[in-house]
Amino acid sequence: MPRSHTPRRMPHALDERPPAPDGPVPSPAPPTDEMIRERAYQIFLSRGGAPGHALDDWLQAERELKGPGKRAH
Repeated sequence: MPRSHTPRRMPHALDERPPAPDGPVPSPAPPTDEMIRERAYQIFLSRGGAPGHALDDWLQAERELKGPGKRAH
């Protein structure tokens, strides 16, 4: 009597990921000055490139990149 054919499950990319680490997951690295500089420049351009707000742009970029609940130093 022939065996019924059951399809084999194809491996999935998530099946191959390493197991989760034990203990707390390290927080992402803080943004670098270069990352903040690039974001501040994007903010500057979005304002039409008007001068006189470099510090505001920098601080806004820093807040955005550091995320909620984190303060700029």
